[in-house]
Amino acid sequence: MRELIQSFKYGDRHEGVPLFGRWMAAAGAELLADADVILPVPLYRSRLWSRRFNQSAMLAQAVGHLTGVPVDCFLLARVKRTHAQGGLTAAQRRKNVAGAFRMTAAKGALRQKRIVVVDDVITTGATAEACARVLQRAGAARVDILALARAVEPSSMLL
Repeated sequence: MRELIQSFKYGDRHEGVPLFGRWMAAAGAELLADADVILPVPLYRSRLWSRRFNQSAMLAQAVGHLTGVPVDCFLLARVKRTHAQGGLTAAQRRKNVAGAFRMTAAKGALRQKRIVVVDDVITTGATAEACARVLQRAGAARVDILALARAVEPSSMLL
């Protein structure tokens, strides 16, 4: 699974997106049943330029297509260039993404909306928390996170 996801995220391999979308739609069926909108975790423009695609947006579009829940790839923006999260501790990750996201819509556009944020991989949850905080401040009634994978820190696997 790690190889599939890394080739998708870093190797420009998109053929798994339809399958990933089906997995996510099935796993998140309860969250998506009454969702008003799906928002992908945005990339900063220079990272989007270098990758040429936003993997979270591709996943969000696949899930939205399967479920009929509208997807908005522009409502949430990453306004701060952050370092890659790999190799950072949980505290460093939270600090790295602090203030990185902003709403692009008019104030009140999300009032009482049920939002599902789509991400590719969750490790510590720092990015998801940062996105959720911005959306909650904008008045969202509920913010859920749906991710393709959950990375497990090697140190947490010690028995």
